[in-house]
Amino acid sequence: MKTFTAKPADINKTWILIDAEGIVLGRLASFVATRLRGKHKTTFTPHMDMGDNVIIINAEKIQLTGNKREKPNYWHTGHPGGIKSRTNQDILDGKFPERVLTQAVKRMLPGGPLSRQQMTNLRVYAGSEHPHDAQAPEILDVASRNKKNTRSE
Repeated sequence: MKTFTAKPADINKTWILIDAEGIVLGRLASFVATRLRGKHKTTFTPHMDMGDNVIIINAEKIQLTGNKREKPNYWHTGHPGGIKSRTNQDILDGKFPERVLTQAVKRMLPGGPLSRQQMTNLRVYAGSEHPHDAQAPEILDVASRNKKNTRSE
């Protein structure tokens, strides 16, 4: 028996809608990274973009455990002395709260051109509205898969 290698014609992508309200950031990010790569499929081929298209709504209502709200995120402007930082709380309260979730998913994918292509299949929205109704996304309830997925206070 030979090893199965998917061809572009064999790839079947579906649309998935996930509501991030009350879900722990790291658990959701690892679940979404798996879906974007396509590792949940039996026909997974590492060098092909096999993953599904994922829509995440309510990204501003994501939960962070421990002291992660005060954890700084660093970036460099490219100029000497250009290190900058902003806490997760500042980003969530700011203009683009979906960036916390987008960065978490991006960092859980392996680096390279294929991962950058797979990130284009992710759409994150801060509120509950999204413009992808025409794709008829399948609603996936991540919170009910494990009791640890939601933060209990």
